[in-house]
Amino acid sequence: MRAVVQRVLSARVSVEGEVTGAIEGPGLLVYLGVTHGDGQDEVVWTSRKIWELRLLREERSASDVGAPVLVVSQFTLYGDARKGRRPTWQAAAPGPVSEPTYDAVCAELERLGAHVERGRFGADMRVESVNDGPVTLILDTAER
Repeated sequence: MRAVVQRVLSARVSVEGEVTGAIEGPGLLVYLGVTHGDGQDEVVWTSRKIWELRLLREERSASDVGAPVLVVSQFTLYGDARKGRRPTWQAAAPGPVSEPTYDAVCAELERLGAHVERGRFGADMRVESVNDGPVTLILDTAER
């Protein structure tokens, strides 16, 4: 599992002009990619890491201040562009596998105490954000 975590002052995602999720900061915008074989261990590790990372100002975590989290599914985090001009997406898990895993991460963050907003899985989304810092961190369960 891969997650790109950004500290934001605000963020929102919309599908066909309808806002599906929005946060006012400080908070975290998380792009989440799922690969083959990701399971409950990856869900728990990634969720806890997102919630407890000290990325907010004054070295605080989202859990310290109850900061909201906007989670957007992002299969392209597993794109491979090493050869040619067209990336391949073979490392990304297919929708029937990755959607329940995405939902599980959101649910685990909520279980930990986060206010979670979401994009719409598999949709063509528009994401707007006001980055703070900017602070961006990449988490990868393969490198833990």
